[in-house]
Amino acid sequence: MMLSRAKPAVAPSNPVPAAEAAEAKKKVPKLETFITNRDYVGAVTLLEFLKASGKNDVDNMLWLAYSFFHLGDYRKAMETYQVMLLDTNCDSLVHLYLACCYFFLGMYKEADEEAQRGPTCKLQNRLLFHLSHKFNDEKRLMGYHQNLQDVIEDQLSLASIHYLRSHYQEAIDIYKRILLENRDFLAINVYVAMCYYKLDYYDVSQEVLSVYLQHYPDSVIATNLKACNHFRLYNGKAAENELKTLSERMSHTFRFAEDLIRHNLVVFRNGEGALQVFPPLLDVIPEARLNLVIYHLRNDDIVSAFNLMKDVEPSTPQEYILKGIVNACLGQEQESREHLKIAQQYFQLVGGSASECDTIPGRQCMASCFFLLKQFEDVLIYLNSIKGYFYNDDVFNYNYAQAKVAAGAFEEGEEILLMIQNEKFKNEYAYLSHLARCYIMNKKPRLAWELYLKMETSSESFSLLQLIANDCYKMGQYYFASKAFDVLERLDPNPEFWEGKRGACIGVFKQIIAGDESKESFRDIIALLRNTSNPQVEYIIRVMKKYAKENRINV
Repeated sequence: MMLSRAKPAVAPSNPVPAAEAAEAKKKVPKLETFITNRDYVGAVTLLEFLKASGKNDVDNMLWLAYSFFHLGDYRKAMETYQVMLLDTNCDSLVHLYLACCYFFLGMYKEADEEAQRGPTCKLQNRLLFHLSHKFNDEKRLMGYHQNLQDVIEDQLSLASIHYLRSHYQEAIDIYKRILLENRDFLAINVYVAMCYYKLDYYDVSQEVLSVYLQHYPDSVIATNLKACNHFRLYNGKAAENELKTLSERMSHTFRFAEDLIRHNLVVFRNGEGALQVFPPLLDVIPEARLNLVIYHLRNDDIVSAFNLMKDVEPSTPQEYILKGIVNACLGQEQESREHLKIAQQYFQLVGGSASECDTIPGRQCMASCFFLLKQFEDVLIYLNSIKGYFYNDDVFNYNYAQAKVAAGAFEEGEEILLMIQNEKFKNEYAYLSHLARCYIMNKKPRLAWELYLKMETSSESFSLLQLIANDCYKMGQYYFASKAFDVLERLDPNPEFWEGKRGACIGVFKQIIAGDESKESFRDIIALLRNTSNPQVEYIIRVMKKYAKENRINV
């Protein structure tokens, strides 16, 4: 216990008279106070109370719809405006307000019709400008673009269209120009931060975003963006912690951006709950479809991924890339040249575009394009330029190693393959065959043979055996070539396998004579030859034994 203090714990204050305190409690909060404080739940509560009290005039209705709209409850805002429009004397501006509700509910056709009923003004032009973008009507879009003026609302609208069309630098230029003249427009920092996020400058995005969060730490959009930056810069756990603090501060009645947060939490948790959360959001959040496709690809459900993407007309780099990946996977699984060709074209479109050619995904796309074309020297040009960003990435290293092996860089290929930790990859035939080839080309045939010995008997082990037999023979590693051809011959009595074994055994004999192979190998190759019932066997063994006897080699 502290029995003495240098300073009082509570500053002395004049007591508030009881009458004044009671009077303050009796005062009904003003609507302006709620709106200024962005307390739209409070505003709705007050307006609903006034409505129930019979004070349901036009102003109250307008403010009620406004509050619902800013709460993100566009349906209730829509219903309020629809009731107002039943009055023939209703202000025609309400048509535009209703059109805005339709727009945010994704009812673009209804929004367009309602906007046309409203008065010609800047709001109508901005709304129709955005609707033209949604309809992909370029001619109409340019018409409304020409009507935009050098006023803040119009410029913000133009910047948002730039953002939606992936022209992030153009959007940033507009936002920065507005900020120079209006330092107190803090929310624009969030828009700038979103653009930097899209450009992969996550640290810059975080720095710009902090300006807004210092003033409004409870902002859902800003906190969600901060979480996304943490996900990119650190990991899913760090991102999830940001959203947890947000949900703790949020009221249970506050539902704004709830779907977005649920969606992002699944992403941060590496797909946990994807099949429950993503499907209902497919037509609500554009990224939900893409993330569900990624989830299916990670779980080897290529057909489901393809079905989700087949009707998507790509408009963003991410959509083009996913279309390419899905077609590449399906093409490899079904051995379809058509799907592989489509994949190659999508990758080339992204990698060759001016906006993406110098980005990491853009270079990955060009590498993928050349990989499918089997132009591995070109693959390595692109992968070498970005390898510093993927040092411990198993997927990158898997592709990088295959390109190295195909280009004949076997030492580097072996080193990269051995860095891979993913057990699923390490059990795939593509991994084992490339590693075996590297071992053989790097004069380590015993390691390649051990890879085969660890495999269970299957069509893949048979293929690996053929690779070891042929590559060892080609590299003059006749001892292990003879062992491989011997097993092949016993599994399949093909005359070619006997010819391969015969040549390999004679090759070992020649190396023993030259002193390049251990004399102990004599017994092994003689035993291998005796596994074959062929008239040539006895003649070859007789020659070998004669040499062994003359040179006092015990066989």
